[in-house]
Amino acid sequence: MDLQLRGKRALITGSTQGIGFAIAEALAAEGAAVILNGRYADRTHAAGERLREQVPGADVTTLPGDVADPAAFNDLPEVDILVNNAGAFGLSDFAATGDDEWQRYLDVNLGAGVRLSRRLLPGMLERGWGRILFIASESGVNVPADMIPYGVSKAATIALANGLAKLTRGTEVTVNSVLGGPTYSDGVATVIESIAAAQGVPADAVAASIIGSLQTTLLERFIRPDEIATLVAYLASPHASAINGAAVRADGGVLTGIL
Repeated sequence: MDLQLRGKRALITGSTQGIGFAIAEALAAEGAAVILNGRYADRTHAAGERLREQVPGADVTTLPGDVADPAAFNDLPEVDILVNNAGAFGLSDFAATGDDEWQRYLDVNLGAGVRLSRRLLPGMLERGWGRILFIASESGVNVPADMIPYGVSKAATIALANGLAKLTRGTEVTVNSVLGGPTYSDGVATVIESIAAAQGVPADAVAASIIGSLQTTLLERFIRPDEIATLVAYLASPHASAINGAAVRADGGVLTGIL
């Protein structure tokens, strides 16, 4: 299927690796011009070179900057597709998590999307077309006890997307969130490989053990980043014009509700 993304420009935050890079690759393969973003200039530029190699002829721009810094995107051009992917992630003991750490989760996972949407949504509405997507998580619906700040921040992004969608009434602009499940991103792979090395067992065995502890998973394996990216590319396309204000699940069946 041609997703009709040629001539569109997309910004994907946190796109030097993992899900973000996979989304950038999927959009570039469909002909969209993509802007890669990461906190560190060297890694962001290296990701740009990697993407140009993997998608020959792709229109790739790199824009280093910390999404938690309000000044990071002062030079950002207008874009047609905004993918709010950058996020802080980790285990945390609720009683031991201080205000500074809570603020970090909110600044990165929520505040960045607020600022970028506030910057870019008016232009989309004026031009008459646009897509804003938040890469949320099933943890924003079923908040893990050992990841409460993360889960709460993701719940807030789901609510933000739903509220912003109401500002697009009667237009060709849509705002949606994607509820990803356990995904074998670069960060997760690094953690699993570290555990495997410490225990002297294969990384595949550690990954299987982690997934096996999730009693509700229907996929019974980690989701691949490209599986999330495929859904995002569709939602970013004109074909998804009837999907607005939705929290679309790509969770591998971890969530047990039907909605």
